[in-house]
Amino acid sequence: MSGTDDVAHLEEDLPLQDLPLDAWHRAKGARMVGFAGYHMPIQYEGIMAEHAWVREQAGLFDVSHMGQLSFSGEGVDAALEQLLPSDIQGLKPFRQRYSMLLDEEGGILDDLMVSRLGDGAFDGADIYMVVNGATKYDDIGWMIEHLPDEVVMNHMDEQALLALQGPQAGDALASLIPETADLLFMQSGLFTWRGVPLWISRSGYTGEDGFEISVPGEDAKLLADALCALPQVKPIGLGARDSLRLEAGLPLYGHDLTPAVSTIAADLGFAIQKRRREEGGFIGHARVMKELADGPGARRVGLRIEGRLPAREGAKIYAGSVEVGAVTSGGFAPTVGAPIAMAWVSTPHSAIDTALEIEVRGKRIAAAVAPMPFVPHRYRRKA
Repeated sequence: MSGTDDVAHLEEDLPLQDLPLDAWHRAKGARMVGFAGYHMPIQYEGIMAEHAWVREQAGLFDVSHMGQLSFSGEGVDAALEQLLPSDIQGLKPFRQRYSMLLDEEGGILDDLMVSRLGDGAFDGADIYMVVNGATKYDDIGWMIEHLPDEVVMNHMDEQALLALQGPQAGDALASLIPETADLLFMQSGLFTWRGVPLWISRSGYTGEDGFEISVPGEDAKLLADALCALPQVKPIGLGARDSLRLEAGLPLYGHDLTPAVSTIAADLGFAIQKRRREEGGFIGHARVMKELADGPGARRVGLRIEGRLPAREGAKIYAGSVEVGAVTSGGFAPTVGAPIAMAWVSTPHSAIDTALEIEVRGKRIAAAVAPMPFVPHRYRRKA
């Protein structure tokens, strides 16, 4: 298969691209910013108001910048298990799993969602994968390099991706597509609405119940208009998406997760099922196995911060006079009513309630290691 250099760095040479819904966002009053190579809506009426709306009602996010990939061909499951530490062979149709790409040293190249397709979705492909927008070209290059020729990977850049999130998301979507009411968290299916094929999963990255909807780009406006015509649905920007996922304790690639950190240290060991832990055999497995046995030297933790001053990414963390870590994500948490952060700290200082200090604007502020999520997840699971 072809080399990766041109593919991996293609995004760097391109001007900002427009999402299929670019004009729609602007007509709704969105403030647009450059993100992951695209013009993206950062906010509409305001981040705080949008955050609260998603926690109470339902918000519609445009995440079409993310990479949507399909895989097919002989031995596709075994081939993907060389790249991912998760159990792909045991993934049932219409189910999805959180996973990640690892490098040879066990560092995280990206985190992702992987699903088993069915009902002939995406031209009868076997596997559907959603990767982060900022890393999708690197991911594609990495997989081209490591997948056998028998496996066909298709970058479905003609598809848009919408996320409907919030406690009213289920009722809202069911009013348009009644069959979606039967989906549970991490289940997916192929649905048809007004003749448009939609691949819908009950998942998201806010901690709330919700859905991620893959829709042909040419039909995205029709669906977005129909959803936002419902009284409980409003468009929501990237700003609120970030504060929502931070409250939910969900890591953001490029900030909380990087090639410098590992699956176990990041507290993502749940993504490595029992068979994969026992068998290994995936790229980066040596570090995973060592850290499962011995523990990592540092860990991803949550922090509650005293006062009102938020700690931002890069702020140094101290235990007494000793630097023990750094903030990777931080900000004011509207639902919590206080500043919170995600950070990497040395393992001896990672226990819940450990008192630490963060250097913010030249002075130390008190913080303590806190359990995550900061607000309860409200996914729809079996009773």
